Amino acid sequence: LIKREHDQLGKDGRFGAGLPRINDGALLFLQHILSKMDEAEGSRIAIIFNGSPLFTGDAGSGESEIRRWIIENDWLEGIVALPDQLFYNTGINTYIWVLTNKKSAQRRGMVQLINGVDFYQKMRKSLGSKRHEISDQQINEIAAIYRQFAEGENSRLYPNHFFGYRKVRIDRPLRLNFAATPERIARLEEQTSFQNLSQSRKKDPAAREADETAGRELQAAILAMLADLPPDLIKDRALFLKQLRQTAKKHQLKLTASLTKAIVAALGETDPTAEICLGKDKKPEPDTALRDYETIPLPDEEALANYTPGDSWLDEKVPLTEDVWDYFQREVKPHVADAFIDPSFTDERDGRVGRVGYEISFTRYFYRYEPPRDLAEIEADIRTLEGEIIALLSKVGGQGVQL
Repeated sequence: LIKREHDQLGKDGRFGAGLPRINDGALLFLQHILSKMDEAEGSRIAIIFNGSPLFTGDAGSGESEIRRWIIENDWLEGIVALPDQLFYNTGINTYIWVLTNKKSAQRRGMVQLINGVDFYQKMRKSLGSKRHEISDQQINEIAAIYRQFAEGENSRLYPNHFFGYRKVRIDRPLRLNFAATPERIARLEEQTSFQNLSQSRKKDPAAREADETAGRELQAAILAMLADLPPDLIKDRALFLKQLRQTAKKHQLKLTASLTKAIVAALGETDPTAEICLGKDKKPEPDTALRDYETIPLPDEEALANYTPGDSWLDEKVPLTEDVWDYFQREVKPHVADAFIDPSFTDERDGRVGRVGYEISFTRYFYRYEPPRDLAEIEADIRTLEGEIIALLSKVGGQGVQL
């Protein structure tokens, strides 16, 4: 029913933003609640989730698209991280999401994150997994931080675009060498299109046997033809294909596209010193084994409005982001000279290169660096422990024990 509503009604239904994975319905339920908001008077919603809805799902996934829909509509007002061990049946960390379709002027375009994990007191007697509780005073303190809407030790204010990123696919060109060695030729027999030559789907036994016999003869002829290829190591696929066509013609064999592909797969091996393999459009073909991805922060609306191709989106006052191509030239190209962006990996909604994603990495925003202990202090502790161990061993095994 939910999938049918999503497919048939789209944004006119409750679940138009996206469908999360079937084992986590939190964001599905949130969409249902948001559909009940009063558009005229405005509504405010508060709901408790675990950490999963904050970051689960890659760019373009149902979860990410739901977060994108909420944040780009400017409905997310704030998130409060609660202490752990608050609930009877689970000790996991939980978060209060506060959403509204009528933000105050100062909150528009912004999201407030509050770190309330330390606002608790221990219970005198635990109830299952519930060992912590938030006192009335601590509730008032958290509420005061929320009302103040200011940066502080336990409060962060971020523009909506801060949580977005564009995931770009980075490819490197395919480079292959070729050699008609017995070992590589033998690999052809593992290729499906080569194996299919000696198989037949005909129901008539005689016709099927005739087809399979002819296929086995063709397989033998192809293997003999490959053994007749020049034995040299070739580092240019175009040159290898030329030699393959010439040798096949000499043996009066016509190779289909699928067979040619199978031969290339069997006789070819990746080689970083080989020539780049070019496609029909004369552009480099990607080596999927070397494929990687870069996540680039999204720009804010002002930077986006003032952007012209070739200009940077990097603001000196606010570290926003750069254009995909600028970022690639600065961060990737100097380290991997032959890398290139896959222009076909685009966002379904805006059509631009790279898929847009949204996530809220809560712990990263409130990370506190704790310097390591001084080495002299650690060494003193070790010496103390050694002395205690020696004393214990002496009681068991007598005098003269040393470490």
